[in-house]
Amino acid sequence: MNKKELKIFLDEKAVQYERPDFIPHDPIQIPHRFEKKEDIEIAAFLTATIAWGNRKSIITNATKLMDIMGNEPHDFILNYHPDQAERFEGFVHRTFNATDLETFIRALQNIYHHHNGLEALFASGITTGGLQPAISHFKGVFFEVPHQQRTQKHVSDPLRNSAAKRINMFLRWMVRDAKAGVDFGIWKNISPSLLSCPLDVHTGNVGRKLKLLSRKQNDAKSLAELDASLRKLDPNDPVKYDFALFGLGAFEGF
Repeated sequence: MNKKELKIFLDEKAVQYERPDFIPHDPIQIPHRFEKKEDIEIAAFLTATIAWGNRKSIITNATKLMDIMGNEPHDFILNYHPDQAERFEGFVHRTFNATDLETFIRALQNIYHHHNGLEALFASGITTGGLQPAISHFKGVFFEVPHQQRTQKHVSDPLRNSAAKRINMFLRWMVRDAKAGVDFGIWKNISPSLLSCPLDVHTGNVGRKLKLLSRKQNDAKSLAELDASLRKLDPNDPVKYDFALFGLGAFEGF
């Protein structure tokens, strides 16, 4: 395919897969249970944090997280006290455990009390390098609270060559327009043009087959290469192609 044919093909696939009937089969269903902005973004962030492994398990454990917080995540975080830590006992998703969760709750509390919330914090870290330095800035602020070193592995740092797949997915959910009924578009201070594709096994493999990506590793350098290719196809909304690449790989075995 030439560039024009590739764009037509991927545009069609993006439309095909960015549909509300995608939601019941995806972790994005968890934040879709809420209406308040802060509830949506907190539910989305915590869900994205544990979004690796089996999707059924991700959804089950993200539902447990919401239940732990009484299905009012923003109110729970604002009013959380360490005496409530027993609520987290027994929670585990792969290597993310109750200790990690308690740290995340305190970190989010610090962000809402002292940094004007998640959107403001990410927006404040944007540079000419786009959102990847903002993610690194976010991680630095996130771990201002006392924490065990092991918990840091659950927030990726693009400046340490991570593709930061889960945080980029979270940012896609928050920033991209809601007109298709999948993403939320509730963050107005960050442009969709700055988003990066959540780079995973499906988007990486399909991207390589379509010659959008040449590097073999799914790391920050590969993400930059894929981003550059997708921005040539649509500089205003490059990450709509996440639906196309993921759908082709996960559902069509492309």
